[in-house]
Amino acid sequence: MAGSKGIAAEDLYRLKSVVNPQFSPDGQSFVYVQTTIDKENDEYQSQIFFQTLEKGAESVQWTFGKGKNHTPRWSPDGSELVFVSNRSGKNQIYVLSVKGGEARQVTFLPSGASNPIWSPDGLTLAFSTSLKSTKTVFDPEEKKQERPVPLEVTKMRYKSDGEGFWRGHFKQVAVVNVQNGEVTQLTTGDYDVSLYCWSPDGKFLAVGADVTEEADLSFKNDVYLLNIDSKELSPVTNGTGYFGNVSWSPDGKYLGMIGHEREYQNASLSKIWLYQIDTGGFSCLSPEWDVPVGDYMVVDFQQGASSPGVIWAGNSQGFYFIASEHGSTNIYFGDLKNGVKPVLVGEQHVYGLSVDSNSGQAIVAISSPTEIGDLYLLSLNGEGTLERLTEVNDIQDVVLSQPEPIEYEGANGRKIHGWILKPIGFEEGKKYPLLLEIHGGPHAMYGNTYMNEFQILAGEGYAVLYVNPRGSHGYGQDFVNAVRGDYGGGDYQDLMLAVEYVLAQFDFIDETRLGVTGGSYGGFMTNWIVGHSNRFKAAVTQRSISNWISFYGVSDIGYYFTEWQIDGDFRDVPKLWKHSPLAYVENMETPLLILHSEKDYRCPIEQAEQLFISLKRLGKKAKLVRFPEENHELSRSGRPSLRKSRLDYIVEWFRAEI
Repeated sequence: MAGSKGIAAEDLYRLKSVVNPQFSPDGQSFVYVQTTIDKENDEYQSQIFFQTLEKGAESVQWTFGKGKNHTPRWSPDGSELVFVSNRSGKNQIYVLSVKGGEARQVTFLPSGASNPIWSPDGLTLAFSTSLKSTKTVFDPEEKKQERPVPLEVTKMRYKSDGEGFWRGHFKQVAVVNVQNGEVTQLTTGDYDVSLYCWSPDGKFLAVGADVTEEADLSFKNDVYLLNIDSKELSPVTNGTGYFGNVSWSPDGKYLGMIGHEREYQNASLSKIWLYQIDTGGFSCLSPEWDVPVGDYMVVDFQQGASSPGVIWAGNSQGFYFIASEHGSTNIYFGDLKNGVKPVLVGEQHVYGLSVDSNSGQAIVAISSPTEIGDLYLLSLNGEGTLERLTEVNDIQDVVLSQPEPIEYEGANGRKIHGWILKPIGFEEGKKYPLLLEIHGGPHAMYGNTYMNEFQILAGEGYAVLYVNPRGSHGYGQDFVNAVRGDYGGGDYQDLMLAVEYVLAQFDFIDETRLGVTGGSYGGFMTNWIVGHSNRFKAAVTQRSISNWISFYGVSDIGYYFTEWQIDGDFRDVPKLWKHSPLAYVENMETPLLILHSEKDYRCPIEQAEQLFISLKRLGKKAKLVRFPEENHELSRSGRPSLRKSRLDYIVEWFRAEI
């Protein structure tokens, strides 16, 4: 019997994440990755599970121990499974026989290995590894410096959030013989090489790279064919855009890929592209389809989910893929002759997909606002029926709130889509406080998925309002591009009009008890809102931007992101200051909690420091909380205890101020 309480921050430790389903070659079974939290050691553990499709079959755990085991891939004959594990300290590649026994380590590289892909004959694995341009896979591991040494910087892209400072390493491609462990390095150079797939005849690998000498000012990615024998690279794309997620058709005639030509910089919609091997023809298969290909859903729970890219049908006449539309991610089929058609469409978040063309079935990872995330069997030949395969989270003792969709008129008459979540234990006739949540990006989308933070706030007695203002994905190219050059303009109006709309439509909201919060771009908008309105009684800004002038030089993406989004560079100080929330700090009267990670290189912590010191100097009510060793991803993949602490701070601040 279901409980009467909502989910709480402490429940983070008992919830499980299920991702990356992989059909076996015979279509009779599958594997997936399940991530749990080890509370005592304050870390994540990921294990690989196996399950057959027989009725009533239960999952069997195939990997054990501490650490993370992930990226499982079946050998072509289904006799072995390759995966990546950090059990030895660094990510290395292991092979496990389906007959049982211990997994066998096949790479022993000083810099580790990732992204293993089987050759068609099952004898070799291609993989990625990180190397200095002067080093090879055969060089021994460099000794750690006993004393700190200076970091020489000559490039603008010298740091990255989550990765830290760049130490001169580039991602390269190598292959390893599965039987004898012999490694052959295939690529070299002062640029990263991404690994995608093998050709069906085993003679080539499809890879991606940006070989431009001035990489600081280049934002493209080209696809190449890498000859296994000669190690030569032949270009597939011609330097016009950003292309990746490449998949070879089974008959060897086509390369399907996802990309765009940067027409609107990072606001460009990704589409399906096709390269014909024999003619060299390259074209977009969905030029008029105003839907972004890929998963752009904002999430805060699933661990390690990855895009399936383009999955070819067995007859090479089409492919399956995921796209984001109107707050949902769904499955579509791209027919080479007849265009795109829906396969599975609903109010849901499809975040994983594996297809078995022979049986006409797919295994789909699905989440919804009240479904944390599980795997389902989908019939591709019939009515699109779903059969549940896993049920990993036992939460019968709690209640989750089902959101109600809303649509209203935003600035300039644009239709804006969103949701309102009622508090747990809602009673007719009672008044409840409302919290406005604002997503990051801004080129992302809220939608029909499980959001742990929202459900916790609903469990604390708050109504939660979340919408997709202009700049969000899922509503067409013009909509996602509309925020560029207008930060704090139409987007601000879209958000404020959302509040006015729900106040007029829902009489259970107490208009004197309103709060606002958001992270990254959502943190910027939270700062902007409290600098332009006293509508909210309390606010929490997270990993935010407060000053575009300094952001330009301190963020890992600052110099180009600022130019793309604000349409100004370091020489246009008046424009950058005009769009900076810090410029309006004297107007800020709303009590503000500032949450920021110490090692956030995307929105560096000096953005929080400037805002906090300015507020305190003016005698405003503000508190700054700094999370040690964490980066921009704290809310999604940070240390479990600090993820919980962040949630506790949000709840406590609103509880005290509203």
